[in-house]
Amino acid sequence: MSVGKQLHQTLASLHGAKADMEAYALSTEDKNAQKLFSDCCNQLDNVIKSFEGRVNYIEKEEPQYKVKKQMQQQNKQQ
Repeated sequence: MSVGKQLHQTLASLHGAKADMEAYALSTEDKNAQKLFSDCCNQLDNVIKSFEGRVNYIEKEEPQYKVKKQMQQQNKQQ
């Protein structure tokens, strides 16, 4: 798996973890648990924003890591 795909897979996993925390917050009536899950969501949101910035920087500096570009090249070869 290429570095670009790994970066995007990690980003997708982070988004999934955030969605899980949001779902947990909505599914419980325990106010302490809701706050815990909401706090986790906020922390994950900060991590996602930082990681997205890093991915964008890497793709700008190293264009070969762009996933969209890689997929277009693969489609042209087929």
